[in-house]
Amino acid sequence: MPLENNILSVSDHATLARYKKEMELELEDILAYWMRNAVDHEYGGFIGKIDHRNVRHPQAPKGSVLNSRILWAFSAAYHLTGKKEYLAIAERAYLYLIQCFIDREYGGVYWTVDFKGQPLDTKKQIYALSFAVYGLSEFYRATKIEAAKTTALALYNDILQHSYDNKHGGYREALARDWKEIADIRLSAKDANEKKSMNTHLHVLEAFANLYSVCPDEMLKRHLSELVYIFLNYIISPESGHLILFFDDAWQPRSGMVSYGHDIEAAWLLEEAAELIGNELLLLKIRNKSARLTDAASEGLDSDGGLWYEMDVAKNQLVKEKHSWPQAEAMIGFFNAWQITANSKYLDRSMASWNFVQQFMRDKSCGEWYWGVRENYTPMEEEDKVGIWKCPYHNSRACIEIIKRIKQLN
Repeated sequence: MPLENNILSVSDHATLARYKKEMELELEDILAYWMRNAVDHEYGGFIGKIDHRNVRHPQAPKGSVLNSRILWAFSAAYHLTGKKEYLAIAERAYLYLIQCFIDREYGGVYWTVDFKGQPLDTKKQIYALSFAVYGLSEFYRATKIEAAKTTALALYNDILQHSYDNKHGGYREALARDWKEIADIRLSAKDANEKKSMNTHLHVLEAFANLYSVCPDEMLKRHLSELVYIFLNYIISPESGHLILFFDDAWQPRSGMVSYGHDIEAAWLLEEAAELIGNELLLLKIRNKSARLTDAASEGLDSDGGLWYEMDVAKNQLVKEKHSWPQAEAMIGFFNAWQITANSKYLDRSMASWNFVQQFMRDKSCGEWYWGVRENYTPMEEEDKVGIWKCPYHNSRACIEIIKRIKQLN
C-alpha cells in the first residue's frame, strides 16, 4: 500500500525532519563550492576543469553538459529556496548556454567550446541536447523567462527532427554538426559504439518530462509516453530486472553490463514521467517496474550502505568502485520506493546511502563530493572535482528531491 495511505509515526516524523534539515545544509554546502570555485571571471561562464586537489585549469575546454547541469541545479535551488545568489548563477549559465553553446547555423548545442567560448567539438550528441532542454525548462520554471522555454522547445524539435527513429522508435545517439551521420557516436570512451543507449534515452525522457511539466503540449506528451513504453518493452530486462545498456537500431541488446546507479535512477525518473502523463494503468505498470528496478539495484549494495558501480555479468566481475553519482541517485530512488511501498527497509537504505556519502564521499577539506572511492575507500584522485562529467547535478538533485518529498509528506 503506498505511503500516502498510511499514517506516519512520531519517530518517522522526527527521522524525516532530521533528514530534511541535513539535506538543506548539504545543498547549501554543494552550491557554495560551485559559486566559490567554478565561476570563470576572466573568460565567462564556468571553469572547464578543477582537479581532485582543487587546482583550477582555466584553459580547459568547457562542456555543454556541465553548463546545462549548472543551469538546472541553480535554477532548481532558486525555485526551492528563493535565494537570489542562486538566481545569479542560473542566469550566468543561461546566458553562456545561449551565447556560446547554441549552434545558430544548424541548431542544437555543441559538445564543447574552448576556454574562450569558441566552438571546439561541434558534434550533436543527443545526450547534450537533452540536458540543455532539462536545464532551460527548469530555468523557465524558476524565472518565467519566455525565451528560455522557446529555446528549450527549439532543441526538443531538433531532437525529434534529426534523431528520432521513425522505423523502430527511440533516438539515435549522435550526429555531425550539420546532422549528417558520423561513425563514432559514443558518448564517452568507455561506452559501446552502438546506435542506441539506455543512458541517452533515460536523459531524453528526463528532459521531455521536465519540459512537459512547464509546457503541457499534447505532441510532447505522446513522445514522453512512447519513451516510457520503450523502457517497459526494451530497456528493462524482463529476466534480470536490470536496465540493458546498449542496443542496435532494432532494439536488439548489445551489452552484458549492469549499471546499479542507472537502475536506481531510472526507477524514480520513470515513475515521475508516468505521473505527469496521467495514465493510471501506465502508472501502475511503472510502479511495479520501479519496485523491481529498485530491488535489482539493491544487488549492488555493500554492507557499508554504498552502491557499487557496475557488474560485468558475462565475467561475473564487479567493478569495485563506488562513484559519487550512484550514491546520490540511491538516496532518491530508495526514498521513492519507500513512498510507493511504505516498506521501511527502503527509507533505511536511502539514509544509509546518505550516511555513506557523509563518511566517504564528501571532501571535508576542500568541499564538494569526490568523484568516487575505490574498494579500500581511497579517493579516485585521477578524476576531476569539476569537469565535463563532474557537475552539481546528481548530488544537488538528491538534496532538492528529498527536501521536496518530505515537505509534501508533512
